Amino acid sequence: MPSLKDLKNRISSVKATRKITQAMKLVAAAKLRRAQEAAEASRPYTERMNAILANLNASLPNKDGASPLLVGTGKSETHLLVVMTAERGLCGGFNSNIARRARTDVLRLNGEGKTVKILCVGRKGADLLKREFESQMLPTADLRDVKRVGYENAEAIGNQIISMFDAGEFDVCTLYYSEFRSVISQVPTGQQLIPATLPGSDEGEAAASTKPSAVYEYEPDEGVILGNLLRRNISTQVFRGLLENAASEQGARMSAMDNATRNAGEMIEKLTISFNRQRQAQITNELIEIISGAEAL
Repeated sequence: MPSLKDLKNRISSVKATRKITQAMKLVAAAKLRRAQEAAEASRPYTERMNAILANLNASLPNKDGASPLLVGTGKSETHLLVVMTAERGLCGGFNSNIARRARTDVLRLNGEGKTVKILCVGRKGADLLKREFESQMLPTADLRDVKRVGYENAEAIGNQIISMFDAGEFDVCTLYYSEFRSVISQVPTGQQLIPATLPGSDEGEAAASTKPSAVYEYEPDEGVILGNLLRRNISTQVFRGLLENAASEQGARMSAMDNATRNAGEMIEKLTISFNRQRQAQITNELIEIISGAEAL
């Protein structure tokens, strides 16, 4: 049984930890509002860009000369998985959920005999996946020094992906991030970037996608514009993923720190009860010893 001094030290330690978790919860709550606004503001832009790409794709008179970013290379032997996680921990299962989602696909592709390359954006995802897939890992994109994610960060990652694709280093690229729903709900998502997945690709919408929803005249022609937009779309989708991740990370951290603060409070109550009971027992024993000594005299 721990001594009174040990219990007192442990209570003090847990109280200090509770102060830290409470402060981290408040900081995460303050950051969450800005991150959530940025993530929600990016969604209409990316959705509209996808709609424009779908319209341009439907306007092409001949798909034979379409950009490989849209139609692919005709093969699916080499896959690039871009796994975006946080640079820091203490955010519950946020990082592990994304890594688990990517890990499932890596094992499936390996089982199918495909070649898989993993590009991690964020140190935590790299640490989790390196244990099992170190030989398939590419150098990690480090964003530890970035205080606020901007489009230039996404553009650098997007340019790297496009350069690798132009060099023939992969056939299919999939982006993994966590879509923000609420403070307690962040959904790990896998989105195919190359070949591009555009609205109207489902069977139910195939008929509607055979012709553009509106008639436009393009200068230069649709193929040139589509090729340029497809490259920009890669960086745009990466940027949206980074913003969704930022909001999801803060939401998960806020929830995790709230649970940690509550658990610390419960632990303090239990330790205080144990301290009081042990102190009461010690006082009772001291009284018994005093009374016994007095009676012996």
